Amino acid sequence: MKIMIDILHPAHVHFFRNFIKKMEQKGHKILVTTRKKDIALNLLDIYGIRYIKLSELKPGFFNLLVELIKRNIKFYKIAKQFKPDVIMGLMGPTVATAGLFLKCKKIVFWDTENSKLSNLVVYPLVDYVCTPSCYEANVWGNHITYPGYHELAYLHPKRFKPNSRILKKYGLKKGERYFIVRFVSWGTYHERNEAGFMDKVGFVKKLEKYGRVFITSETSLPKELEKNRINIPYDKLHDFLAFSSMYIGESATIASEAAILGIPAIYVSTSRRGYTNEEERRYGLVYNFSNQKQALKKAIELLGRKATKKEWQRRKNKMLSEKVDVTDWLIKFVNKVVK
Repeated sequence: MKIMIDILHPAHVHFFRNFIKKMEQKGHKILVTTRKKDIALNLLDIYGIRYIKLSELKPGFFNLLVELIKRNIKFYKIAKQFKPDVIMGLMGPTVATAGLFLKCKKIVFWDTENSKLSNLVVYPLVDYVCTPSCYEANVWGNHITYPGYHELAYLHPKRFKPNSRILKKYGLKKGERYFIVRFVSWGTYHERNEAGFMDKVGFVKKLEKYGRVFITSETSLPKELEKNRINIPYDKLHDFLAFSSMYIGESATIASEAAILGIPAIYVSTSRRGYTNEEERRYGLVYNFSNQKQALKKAIELLGRKATKKEWQRRKNKMLSEKVDVTDWLIKFVNKVVK
């Protein structure tokens, strides 16, 4: 089988990396195309995934359109030479539009309901739209669901075992209380009307009363918070997250990652995701808030509880018992539909 995968974001690298490894081991040929976005290229290099860079994402809606057009043209030319049996990607604007002119299967995976314009265009143009079963929006297209979350493609216990050696690098001992706070740039199209923390300095200073605070940020920080910024190796963040006491931030993806690792997670955003909603309602692993005051109040409440760690492990185990290893599901699905 010849498989072409288009990667738009660092999280997409994590979603596909185990699939790529397993399929290559079985003799299938994989061609990865990508764009320069945050640390996507760094992650591909770290995991030894060969790729072709098609474009670079720059701020602004106009730049996004220009980048999409350039990427589509390059993607089509490469695909015509490679002759894939299937093209796939997360979100999938290139897979859908360039794929119109290619005779192969087109598969898109996605979990973000508020990418409304993109979803409206992409979904009807591909052969399969695959979403977690908790996806809350209507899908105009051939909709396939699976019992899982994107993050279970790489953080399922079959795929990931956290390494505590990362703690020494930051002067921490196993069991020591520390928090991870995440600020995003709100630079992607589907984030354009979203907001999170209004007073970053005030929030962090209040949280510091309860333990050490480490910040990972896509954007510049106020001078007072630069001391909290963590410069962690790109492939070690999940190890560091796994031993933290709590995650609080504007990234829904990291909130879901924390949930899968059994770490209390608080997602701060004016928007919602079907997967963080389910992780809150069904499993009690994530709390969703639209402002930082509510988030801080909940964080302090959780820190005052006894046996929180054991309770979260129980909740995590319930979730894992009802979900699948998404990499396994992905391999079986592709083998089934691409003949």
